[in-house]
Amino acid sequence: MKALCAVPLLLLTSPVFAGSFTPPEGCALKMTVQSRGCNVSNHYICQADNDGDQWRADFDQEGIFFQSKIDSETQWIESYEINPPVKQTLDANPTDPASFSDLLATGQDSFAFGLSKDNGEKSTVRGLDRLTGQDVVIDGVTLKQTEFEMTETDLDGNVLRQARGREFISPDYRTFFSGSSEFWTGDAWLPLEGSPMSFDFEGDKGFGATQPIFDCDAVLSLNELGVGDAG
Repeated sequence: MKALCAVPLLLLTSPVFAGSFTPPEGCALKMTVQSRGCNVSNHYICQADNDGDQWRADFDQEGIFFQSKIDSETQWIESYEINPPVKQTLDANPTDPASFSDLLATGQDSFAFGLSKDNGEKSTVRGLDRLTGQDVVIDGVTLKQTEFEMTETDLDGNVLRQARGREFISPDYRTFFSGSSEFWTGDAWLPLEGSPMSFDFEGDKGFGATQPIFDCDAVLSLNELGVGDAG
């Protein structure tokens, strides 16, 4: 939970919109993932963070719209919405901390924790991740498929966000990737597709890309649908 607040500001002032992602000083880019739904994510780590912490910067056709940091257990440590700028952090002493280790060891993991935004808004997230038992290989990367359900409520119990569906995890990189899911709009379940399509590492042509290439102009991106952290 000890990320430097300067990191998002450095990203916003760096030349990421030119089409090549450059992480802040003291950080190293590890992986670029192109996904369905017109999104590309750059995953990076920073020397100043705790061991196992990792960042993700998400881009759509308009540029960067979301950043997040998770720890080695994939807890949502902090995240940043870019427009308008809002910071959200994990509250101390979660009721049921997310555990990537438990998910791998037992096949499922429940979670319940609080989140706070710097605009004063607070919420509680509850849900469950479960392995389906199916492994898939996407662009040479082996992933395990999961199914999930989650609900985010305000302090009065009103539902702010609700989702269900399937995602993917990488035991090697200890992170989640979006998949086929549904988000509750208040009136109906809206289907979304954000599955990874390509993985680029150092030396690959697409490493550091900031322009998404899949489903663009064909469907609304997750950002346009108001879904900041879909994975």
